[in-house]
This record gives sequence, structure tokens and C-alpha cells, in this order.
Amino acid sequence: MARVVVISPPFRSHAAPLSVLGSALRRAGADVSLACTPPFADLAESAGLGFLELTVTRNANHGIAERTAQEEGEAARLREFLAATADGAVAALLMQARHRRADMLAEPDRVLRDVRDLDRRVRPDWYVVDQLSYPVTLALHSLALPYATFCPGHPSYIPVGPDAFFGLPYAWPDTLRPDPAALAPLRAAVEENDTAFTSAFRTALRYEAPQRSVPERAFTLCSSHAVVFNYPEFPWLPPAPTGPSALYTGHCRTEPDAADLDPAWRAVVDRLTTGGRPLVLVALGTFLSARHDVLRVAVEGILQHTDASVIVAAGDRAVDLAHDPVLGSAPTDRLHIAETVPQQALLPVTAAMVHHGGNNSFTECVSAGVPALFLPFSSDQFAIAHDAERAGVGRSLDPNTLDAPSAGAAVRALLAGSRTRSDALRDDVRARGPHWAAAELLQLMPDRPGAGR
Repeated sequence: MARVVVISPPFRSHAAPLSVLGSALRRAGADVSLACTPPFADLAESAGLGFLELTVTRNANHGIAERTAQEEGEAARLREFLAATADGAVAALLMQARHRRADMLAEPDRVLRDVRDLDRRVRPDWYVVDQLSYPVTLALHSLALPYATFCPGHPSYIPVGPDAFFGLPYAWPDTLRPDPAALAPLRAAVEENDTAFTSAFRTALRYEAPQRSVPERAFTLCSSHAVVFNYPEFPWLPPAPTGPSALYTGHCRTEPDAADLDPAWRAVVDRLTTGGRPLVLVALGTFLSARHDVLRVAVEGILQHTDASVIVAAGDRAVDLAHDPVLGSAPTDRLHIAETVPQQALLPVTAAMVHHGGNNSFTECVSAGVPALFLPFSSDQFAIAHDAERAGVGRSLDPNTLDAPSAGAAVRALLAGSRTRSDALRDDVRARGPHWAAAELLQLMPDRPGAGR
């Protein structure tokens, strides 16, 4: 039996799909543990995994970003990021680029020591590591430990080619395409990060593991065995890294019939869909639910310009939305406001979704056959929105110029449109998924003599 340790950063949006992959590995016969911070022990338990305490970054998001207790510096960066999203796509990406060195390569020496200690205690055969946990990848490379890379976002998170850079979208949806001149500061910032991260990697390797190979570019360092992309294998995607096997799972969620609604949520759905009314789910993720101004406009547009009902995940802003003059007067059979929602369980009864273009929301909609309106703010969301439009399973609008009529018209078009392409893509990604990826990994990953067996 292979012994595997799955290492996740302390973010719910990363740990959740990693725990699903870990559960699939366990069902395929491996002994699997999730290594993360203590607030994620429950996630490991629910997935049937062992749990190992490991901190790989200073910042965290346990489910609602603004409510997660963290150091003041990290909280300040979150506030700066949210403020930047209101200034548009380039401003948000620039802020993320400026924060990147502080929150993505923090304490590499300490992480290496902790990974070394964990390895000596547990002696796994191999690891699965989140691509964005750069200190962990650096530690595993330094220690010559076998690992598979899990790419939690768009496949371009692993840049391939001289013109590709982490933090610079490889493509944009038409409605948010910046002027090329406006992208010049962003390109300069991501190139500077590329150089700085690579220099930091080389310094660490020179000190900790001078016998190990030095990556030409830090952001391209990944497993030499396998890279698991939590994404569909679209034919127009940028090339995957040469060398490792590229495994496109299509999605990394529980099976559609394994996430049944509990009675309370079933009652909510029954109330909102009385008479056959379609249901639209509105959620902007664990960070961007703080943009309740955009949530309010999107929900208002659906209520005023379609006949659908709405469930909205509003995080810490649920009370604000409930007291909004327009939304607060909405009939109870058309609107339900909650802090959090069981998104995967709701999608099978959802006719359309409005979301930020996060990878989990996108792939969960794809695997449920649900078309979506994309309101991208940052990160890889612009690239994902582009791919969704090209695949014919979504539309995109600029969240910062959104108005109720345009939001309503876009959702109305989704509700009235053909589902042929959504259904075809759904069937395609369901043919793969986490269980397929687990079986492939168990074939591809090498045995480690004297470990795990």
C-alpha cells in the first residue's frame, strides 16, 4: 500500500479539492494523510484521511476570508487587495503581484525544516503538493523527495515559454480586455517577480542542497513525474510542461449524487422553485463575497429582469444585503440570502450561476452542466472566463461596471439558451475526475525504497 501525504496551503478553496483527490487515492488503495493547519483537520476527517499539522504560509482563509483570524500584516494585505479590485482588473493584478513575494515565498528555510521533520516521522512513498505552495515545492526538490504537482487554478499557473509569466493572464474575455499600454506596468511587475523568485530559489538551493539542479525559472518548477490540472483539457490551452505526465481531471469535486442537500436546504430550494421557477445561484467565493456592491447589483438584475429565484452567498455581508432597500423587500419565494451555501449540492438543482470565475466554481459548474455568468476580478479568473466563453458554457461582464439590466439580460440569455455544449462538456469531464487522476498517479509515481510499505 502506497503511503501518500497531500500538502495544502491553509485556504479552503485549495484544501477542499486536494482532500477530494486524497479521498480518491485512499479509495484506490493508498494510505493518505492531509498536511495542513489545525482548522483543516475536520476536512481531512470528512474525507477519510489522516491529518498532519504543517504550516506552509502565514496567511489563511478558513471559509470566509474577512472572518479568518490572521496577523495584522496579512489582514492589511487582504484589505488592500479588496480595495484594488474596485479599481479594475489591472489594478487588482498589480496589487497581487506586489504582495506575492511576502505571502507566497515566506519562511522557505523554516518550511524546509518542517517538511524534513515530517518526512522523517512519516516516511511516505510520495507527496502531492499544491503548485502555489512554492516553499514546499522548493523543499521537496531540495530534499530529493518524490512528489506530484497539483495545479489548483488555470493551467497557465505553470508558465511555459519565454512570454508566459505567472500573474499575467494568457487570455482575456472580450468584455474585460485591457488596452495593451495599460498592461505594461503589470508585465514589468510579473517579470520582476519571476526574477526575484528565481534568485531566491537559487540562493536556497546553493545553501541547502548544492547538489540539486537549479530551475531556470522558479515558477516553472514542478514534479518531474506528474502534474494534475484541476481543469478540462481544452485544445487551445497553453502547452503543459515537458517531462511530467499532464493529467487534466476536468474537475475535483465529489460525485454528483454524493452531495445531497440536507432537509433545511431542501426546504429552501422547494420554496424558491415552486411552480417550476428556475433557480440561479450567486456566489463570488470566499474572498470576493466582500464585494457586496457587486452581489447586490447582480441579484437585483436577476430579480427585476428574469422570472428566476436567487440564492446568494454573501459571507460577512449577508446582513447588509438583507437590509438593502431593494433586496430586503424581495418576496421570500424568490430570494434567499445566506453567509455560505452548499454549492456543490445546490448545483444539480440550479439552472444558472453567477460567479467570479474561480477555478472551483468553474469546474463545479462544468461538471454539473450549469452555464454561468462570469464576473472576474483577479488572479486566473480572466483566463478562466475566456475559456468558458470559447467553450460556449458562459458569458462574462465587468463586475465594476455592472448594472442591473445587463446582469439580468445576461442571466436571461443563459436560462433561455441551448444546453448542448454545457451537456457535452459535462459528460467529457465526468469521464475523468479525481478517481481517474488517482488511478493514473498510482501508476506514474515511483516507489520509495523502505518507505510506506
